Amino acid sequence: MEFERKKQSLLLEGVRYTVDDLHLLKAKAGGEQDASSIQMLFDFLQEWFADSPFMIVHTSGSTGEPKKIMVGKDKMMQSARLTCEFLNLQAGDAALLCMNLRYIGAMMVVVRSLVAGLNLIVRPASGHPLSDINEPLKFAAMVPLQVYNTLHTPEEKEQLLQTEILIIGGGAVDEALEAEIKSLPIAVYSTYGMTETLSHIALRRLNGNSASDHYYPFSSVRLSLSSEGTLVIDAPLVCDKILQTNDIARIYPDGSFIILGRKDNVINSGGIKIQAEEVEKLLRPFILVPFVITSVPDPRLGQAVTLLLEGRLDMEELKNKMQEILPPYHRPKHIRTVDLIPQTGNGKINRVECRALAEMLL
Repeated sequence: MEFERKKQSLLLEGVRYTVDDLHLLKAKAGGEQDASSIQMLFDFLQEWFADSPFMIVHTSGSTGEPKKIMVGKDKMMQSARLTCEFLNLQAGDAALLCMNLRYIGAMMVVVRSLVAGLNLIVRPASGHPLSDINEPLKFAAMVPLQVYNTLHTPEEKEQLLQTEILIIGGGAVDEALEAEIKSLPIAVYSTYGMTETLSHIALRRLNGNSASDHYYPFSSVRLSLSSEGTLVIDAPLVCDKILQTNDIARIYPDGSFIILGRKDNVINSGGIKIQAEEVEKLLRPFILVPFVITSVPDPRLGQAVTLLLEGRLDMEELKNKMQEILPPYHRPKHIRTVDLIPQTGNGKINRVECRALAEMLL
């Protein structure tokens, strides 16, 4: 692996570009059908090869205002090394970049290619990243929506079956999607991490003999729980400070862990603490349209559980089902239909906007 940035080169669809060849990549962007994605790659490489040891990364804003953070390029390279070693990615392996280079998940696909010499295949960030891929891939990274669309498009699913390793990040893999993944003959992992950890610090195998409900951290990562039950991450190779997350977790004796939900998404209704993600998990098999559990202020309860639905359902049937499967305080006090569930730029549910929308619809 190459950790000296000025000596790195990018193998892009079989053509190698050094730091001195970036002008050729710029010219390529001018004549390509997917010019915007090549242009974004050029812009990223320009910043990567610049003298500064730091670069600016945007957070997704799924639980608050999006923000810019400064990260060390040396830490990004260490993160790339950890993933490449764990997945045994080798020089020349074909790796697909199909996510928005504004965010850390996509950036790290490029950094892995630079460090390990992977052959980068670039496609625009879209819901159907494999629609025009005609070659086997060693490695791909996608968000859950991309995986869902791929599995429900026969030609794209066939191409996915030619991919050896798929990692899924940027959002939770729900039970229905995980059930579909279990039968795939390729290696599929869900990732755990955030912008501050430079992509993931733990992986969970979703299929095969190693499938598990638990995330397993890299060996250099140390985990603990705060007094509130949230995950505390000590990952010195990728982050200089100990991170206090908002993720409520359970850690097991073997070092693995599960995430129960976010502290931000705990709804205190009449003194009962309700984890929004847990309610969503129970409802997911019965609600076949996009939805989210949020809350609105309530003079009696403090916060009232609220269900936002993107689409129309038989409300009587839905209420009967919720009566059957949810404890009384977990049942939504308000149900509202919306045109669109608010999302962030990289496809995550925007919880802050959902709460504001729910209040507006009362």
